[in-house]
Parts: sequence; C-alpha cells; structure tokens
Amino acid sequence: MKKLLQMIAPMVVIFTVACSSNSTENSASTEASTSTEAVVGQSGVQDETSDPNVVQIAVGSKDHSTLVTAVKTAELVDVLSNAGPFTVFAPTNAAFEKLPAGTVEGLLQPDKRDALTDILQYHVYVGVLKAEDLTDGRTLGQVNGGNIKITIQDGKPVINGKAKIVASIPASNGIIHVIDEVLVPGQ
Repeated sequence: MKKLLQMIAPMVVIFTVACSSNSTENSASTEASTSTEAVVGQSGVQDETSDPNVVQIAVGSKDHSTLVTAVKTAELVDVLSNAGPFTVFAPTNAAFEKLPAGTVEGLLQPDKRDALTDILQYHVYVGVLKAEDLTDGRTLGQVNGGNIKITIQDGKPVINGKAKIVASIPASNGIIHVIDEVLVPGQ
C-alpha cells in the first residue's frame, strides 16, 4: 500500500501542476511538487496511523540519540524504514559512552562511513527474533556478514558474551532489543 502511494503521489502532483490555470495555483503546486521530490525513500512516507518502524522508535527515544545520529550519518535511515523484517540490537547512549574516548566522534567523520556502516549493520539481523528465540549457543548471521553468538546468563540472553538486552520493543517492521553495549565486529 505504501509503495502504491509513493508511486501515485508524484503523478497527482504532476497532474495538479499541468491542470492549474492561474499563477497562484501553479505556485502552490510547484511548492508541493518540490517538497514531494525532496523526500526520497521509505523514511519520507508520512503515516500517522500505522505502528512506528524501528527508525521511528529510535528517533523517539532520548536514550538512542547517538544511535540515530550514526544511522543518519551512515545513510541507513531508508533501509531500516523499509518493510524488513529486522531484529535490531540497539545500543543506548550509555553503551556508546563506554567506548574509548573519541571513537564515536571518529566514526561519524565522512572518511569513516564504511567502518560506521559495518558496525551498524553488525547490529541488524534480517528476520524477527523475540527474546525467547535467542537461545543458548545460537549464532546469528548479521547484515554485515559477521556473526553474533547468543548465550544465556542468569536466564537472559547475552550477545557476544557481554551485551545484555535491557528491553525489547516491537515495531511495524521488526523488533528492537535495547542493549547495554556496542557490538564490535571481530570482538
């Protein structure tokens, strides 16, 4: 349905511009066309009635502003706004603060975009895995091609032996598991 709306909206704008006869209407139509064209990708679809997707949930969380900045910098907003389904292991701001000083700032630099993308994709699994699906010894292939390993400690899933899930939030295109550590490929 959303894809159909994305395809129809530009046609309506073009039709409106072509059929307008006075300059005031043309001006308004041109502005509508410009604003429609400026919004590209799934993240630009305005939908006030559906449940939020993983990106919208992260954007609405004060505890994930660093993650949101990283996702925007790596230009992954549209990808993670798509239908998915995704399981996102979302580190909190406090998790990013545990990294060595300057790490986050360095990764946000334009020349480090590939490294940032690799790290962020290491936090995403294609498919929906609820907490109860994260069983002891399970290995998950992440979007970046790396693997994470699940263990159970004190009855709760732990990722790569250290990242604990502190909350799980369902989204329209998957699920978010809030974690207390940043997952680093190869560690």
